[in-house]
Amino acid sequence: MDWPLLLRLAHILGAVVLMGAGAGIAFFMVITQRSRDPKLIAHVAGIVVLADTVFTATAAIAQPITGTLLAWSLGWSLWESWIVVGIGLYLFVGAFWLPVVWLQIRLRELAQKASDQGSALSDDYHRLYRIWFAFGWPAFAAMIALFWVMLARPEFW
Repeated sequence: MDWPLLLRLAHILGAVVLMGAGAGIAFFMVITQRSRDPKLIAHVAGIVVLADTVFTATAAIAQPITGTLLAWSLGWSLWESWIVVGIGLYLFVGAFWLPVVWLQIRLRELAQKASDQGSALSDDYHRLYRIWFAFGWPAFAAMIALFWVMLARPEFW
């Protein structure tokens, strides 16, 4: 059995799930937000929270495990500069993703409340949505940078 190959496959699949789920979640939240329909937004936000739990969280846990095992199986030190930078970028993404999960849950709750009351989305909802939207950009950019670091394996120092 070729363990390094299987670990590479698992690591690549995890990265694809992280990027794909993140992009898909962002797309559906943004498109649904444009409807301004609290019932629809509450429904989609509920699916988004579920998708983040099932896909993103699972991949986020698997990535450092497969990455560490892969590095060890190939004889790479975890202190190689490109690995250290990659870990830093991964932690940076996580620092934005964790609050986004809470924001998505809160957005779902606020949209559901507006739907139940037959009212428009609250100012609180719109403020939290803007924060959610803003947090996506640095995380997305860091994911692109992380892909580049993992592929190019540059020597930073």
